Amino acid sequence: MTITTLLRPTAAALGLAASMSLGACGSDDPGTDAGQTPSGSTGSPRPTRDPTPGDRGNSGDAGQTRDEDIMEIAITIGDQHFTATLHDSAAAHDLLAQLPVTVDMVDHGGVEKTGPLPESLSLDGQPEGADPEVGDLSYYAPGTNLVLYYGDQSYFTGIVVLGRLEGDAAERIAALDGPITATVEAR
Repeated sequence: MTITTLLRPTAAALGLAASMSLGACGSDDPGTDAGQTPSGSTGSPRPTRDPTPGDRGNSGDAGQTRDEDIMEIAITIGDQHFTATLHDSAAAHDLLAQLPVTVDMVDHGGVEKTGPLPESLSLDGQPEGADPEVGDLSYYAPGTNLVLYYGDQSYFTGIVVLGRLEGDAAERIAALDGPITATVEAR
């Protein structure tokens, strides 16, 4: 065995460690690790939850701000109006391309309203599943359903979190008994 063969794994490990250390330095938010993506995904990092006002500043990328990544939609159910902020993902962009859309939704499991979209959404860059939180706007890939979470749902394969409902939307949706019709539009 040559010295070069012995040094390759060590050099690769040192390079990886240096890269991870430098990547972590780029985050202004001590609660996040820069460069991380959802488990199993590839591509650019993106927020997994609503950006806070402090997160919307300069991300360190040549003058780009996260404001450029914010995509909002409006949801109307009866006489109630809701807003949701979408994450920057292929699935969210596919949803935006379908808008405006009207979705007939039903209660499912006492935690969500679900209804089929006209077309499926891309799963590029998405993990195998997700553990959505109350207030998440999601997509259930096996059924091509748009999902509004108003209760606690544990991890389930096929769930793609698209974004977050704003304000008290989850509580207001929880109060809506039975089937609903939701009109979803870009803002």
